[in-house]
Amino acid sequence: MEFQQVIKERYSCRKFADRPIEEERLNAILEAGRLAPTAKNLQGQRIYVVRSPEGLAKIDSLTVCRFGAPVVLVVAHDKNELFVYPGGKYDSGVEDAVIVATHMMLAAKDQGIDSCWLNLLDPDVVAQELGLPESEQVVMFLDLGYAAEDAKPAHKHFSRKELAETVKYL
Repeated sequence: MEFQQVIKERYSCRKFADRPIEEERLNAILEAGRLAPTAKNLQGQRIYVVRSPEGLAKIDSLTVCRFGAPVVLVVAHDKNELFVYPGGKYDSGVEDAVIVATHMMLAAKDQGIDSCWLNLLDPDVVAQELGLPESEQVVMFLDLGYAAEDAKPAHKHFSRKELAETVKYL
């Protein structure tokens, strides 16, 4: 699929078919995350693939915002593998994880897999319930699967501000 087509056709899918994702497609999605840029190439992202019925039930208990996808990627970052910006107030952990997640979301669409970015969760509770190391911070979940036949974008999906409202030239 052409990149512009991927960008235009991707939407937050909120209804998934009961169909597993083929291993090669899932691996292509995960590989896109591995290749994503991170600050100083530290690659502090941690991706947890959840697809067992027990694991998905646990994810369901951690957020009210999930839509029955057969795979959930838990995207986190290791707080020991990040770049601290000059001044010491900010670091690259969350942004690196978000770049990785975005690469995976777009790669999913390229593979014919739909997705939904989920962040209605308590990162500390998620980390504790999943038994993640204390050094890791959960950033978001990514639902992955094939859209149900009657799935469609939310009505707001196609509403976009004009470039002049969001881009300024200095």
